[in-house]
Amino acid sequence: MTDIAAPSLARRLAAFAYEGVLLFGVLFIADYLFSALTQQRNAMQGRAAGQAFLFIVLGVYFGWFWSHGGQTVAMKAWHLRVVDTLGRPLSQGRALARYVLSWLWFIPALASAHFAGLRTTGGIFGCLTAGVLAYVLIARLHPSRQFLHDLLCGTRLVSFDPMKK
Repeated sequence: MTDIAAPSLARRLAAFAYEGVLLFGVLFIADYLFSALTQQRNAMQGRAAGQAFLFIVLGVYFGWFWSHGGQTVAMKAWHLRVVDTLGRPLSQGRALARYVLSWLWFIPALASAHFAGLRTTGGIFGCLTAGVLAYVLIARLHPSRQFLHDLLCGTRLVSFDPMKK
C-alpha cells in the first residue's frame, strides 16, 4: 500500500532524473513527428508551435499516467505514486493541474535568467540549477516534505511497494 511519510528527497530526485532520460526519447520522437508533419526545414521555422506541441505531448504523457494508476514509468521503477491528499487516485483534471503547476520547478529560474540577460548555455544552466535546488530546499522546509506544486493542487507523492499489496 502507500506509506504515510513522503519518500526521501534523494529518491524523488533520482526518479526525476530517470524521468528526464525517458522523456528524452518521448520528446525526440514527438519532435520528429512534428517536423515531418509540418515539413519543417529549419529548426527555427515554427519554433513556438513546436514548443507548444511538445508542451502538450508532455501534458498528455503525465496526465495519462498520473490519472491511470498514479505512476509514470520512472515512478514505477522507484516505487513512487502520486495520489490526492486523501490517498485516492488522481482525476484527469487534477493530474493536468499538477502537470501545469510542476513547471514551478523551472519557470522562476528561466525567467530570472531571461531578465538577467543571460544568453550563454553555462549561465542559463547555472541559473536553472540554482532554481531547482531552491525548489528542493523549499520542500525540505515543509513538515511533510512535499513540493510546492503538490501542495497547491492537493496531491502528494508517496512510496508504493507493489509487493506489499
